[in-house]
Amino acid sequence: MIVERLHHVAYRCTDAKETVDFYEEFLDLKLATSIAENVVPSTGERYPHIHVFLEMADGGSVAFFELPESDEMISDPNTPDWVQHLALKVDNLEALVSYKERLEQGGKEVLGPIDHSFCKSIYFHDPSGHRLELTADTKDDELRAELLSSAHTILDHWDEHRVAPEVDPLHLTARNV
Repeated sequence: MIVERLHHVAYRCTDAKETVDFYEEFLDLKLATSIAENVVPSTGERYPHIHVFLEMADGGSVAFFELPESDEMISDPNTPDWVQHLALKVDNLEALVSYKERLEQGGKEVLGPIDHSFCKSIYFHDPSGHRLELTADTKDDELRAELLSSAHTILDHWDEHRVAPEVDPLHLTARNV
């Protein structure tokens, strides 16, 4: 038994219409479902909201809640902006560059592409301030195997020392662990 795929991930947004417009215009996601309710189905509490689902190519969705009667959204002051983000995969490097150009032409600030050795990524923010990453895989079968074989070793080193092991930047395998 294994989890099949992401069904949806949900975030809060400041304005559902503005959010849908952004994801449709700049990321080619399509609005698949809108659910507006005054009562939360799982808790029964009165909490007017709209829940919108923007569908990706694989059928998974990025979903948003607009909560008009809640206090203003704030970021976690104890977590750097670059930590909490949503990374979405694009088909290839050409698509990545094309999205970067589209976002910049639309007046959005875009960082990258950044080479992470196994992928290249661009970073930007949606209208609610959520940090997004678009990424194109660049790993081949050899690198994929190296990453898989070193994953637990690096995690175990981190668990023991809480600092990164020395890493061979060409192969991403742990040394002196």
